[in-house]
Amino acid sequence: MKAHRLIVSIVTRLAILAAGTACLAQTPLTVYTALETDQIQAYEQGFNKAYPDVKIKWVRESTGIITAKLLAEKAAPQADVVMGVAASSLLLLEKESMLLPYAPKGVEKLSKKYVSEKNPPTWVGMDVWGATVCFNTVEAAKQGLKKPESWNDLLKPEYKGKIVMPNPASSGTGYFDVSAWLIMFGSEKKGWEYMDKLHENIGLYVHSGSKPGKLAATGEFPIGITFEYRAAKSKADGAPIDLVFPKEGLGWDLEATGIMKGTKKLDAAKKLSDWCASKDANELYKANFAIVAYPGVAQPMPNLPATYEAMLVKQDLKWSAANRDRILAEWTKRYDGKSEKK
Repeated sequence: MKAHRLIVSIVTRLAILAAGTACLAQTPLTVYTALETDQIQAYEQGFNKAYPDVKIKWVRESTGIITAKLLAEKAAPQADVVMGVAASSLLLLEKESMLLPYAPKGVEKLSKKYVSEKNPPTWVGMDVWGATVCFNTVEAAKQGLKKPESWNDLLKPEYKGKIVMPNPASSGTGYFDVSAWLIMFGSEKKGWEYMDKLHENIGLYVHSGSKPGKLAATGEFPIGITFEYRAAKSKADGAPIDLVFPKEGLGWDLEATGIMKGTKKLDAAKKLSDWCASKDANELYKANFAIVAYPGVAQPMPNLPATYEAMLVKQDLKWSAANRDRILAEWTKRYDGKSEKK
């Protein structure tokens, strides 16, 4: 009888040990991302709830820096998956044949305009993020500044040195601002003329899309050109800012996910891609963004106008990707002197 109990005890302990070992045997997956740091934890938890056997190793930077890093590593890719990076950047990777074509489970349920046109797709959209302007009402009152209502308003002499915006070479937000201005004013020539005048009023170009919103929220600059997630969150957290959605239209891009060609963790990479395209994932995206790839999931966001989607400019992401190097070279030549040090 004692021998029987001993055998049962040993078998039980071995089962517990095996279960513990299985839990520890997670596949490490290197994921390059430009997601905001305060979004990553919720997304990781949602993914691991569905796929506990994969452990994500995040490499996080601004969009432009992540894009440059991926292109520099083309000959020896270090990332397994790219997640939460601008679709215009993923189109560059697609052009360089760096992405693995893969149709995630349920991809047919997503809005086609937010998914790669390739069959199978090389990337899948998550959500749309777009431009807004943060206006610090307290600092503005001290300085006698009126709230702008349009992009053209930002050219007024009263705003000289009082505006901060993202450097487009580092920031996806900065790049979609610039590419949108080259479209919305009728011609590239007029777009550059607009930026020449805006440059006179810029106090600093920073290397993050969210930083201008943070600087405006703290009052270091009364006006910050940023994107709607960071601005809306700062206002919800009590910052004395108004969100301005310039009437000429808003630049935008898609956060998207793609698998890097040559990954040695293909099974795990497919699991993350499947999850990113799922309704459950889109339910998490909607907490941060008014437009997500899964139809019927999004809901109105506090501090964003109900007409937000209609305010987005007709931006051709393929054009933005194809002309990126040329546009950034011209921008850098003209304006980089006011960029913060890296």
